[in-house]
Amino acid sequence: MPAWYRRDADGTVVLAVHAQPGAKRTEAAGLHGDALKVRVAAPALEGRANDALVEFLAAAFEVPKRNVTLASGQKSREKRFVIVGTAVDPAILA
Repeated sequence: MPAWYRRDADGTVVLAVHAQPGAKRTEAAGLHGDALKVRVAAPALEGRANDALVEFLAAAFEVPKRNVTLASGQKSREKRFVIVGTAVDPAILA
């Protein structure tokens, strides 16, 4: 299993993300070290980029936004998200 995500037996995915705020559009852009690089269209002001990441990951993993939680990295580019109840394979984003 790659180092940038972990899937638990109950379907929970723990995902390492390297965020790049201020992009033209929000999209996955491959891997950046041991994290999935995501370009975020929102600026890194007042949590807007984090909110945009939650929306993007919820859509990508086909779960409601309430199932996506920012576990660490609130004010950092290196973040860790927990996504509950998804059947989508994280490898498709890379």
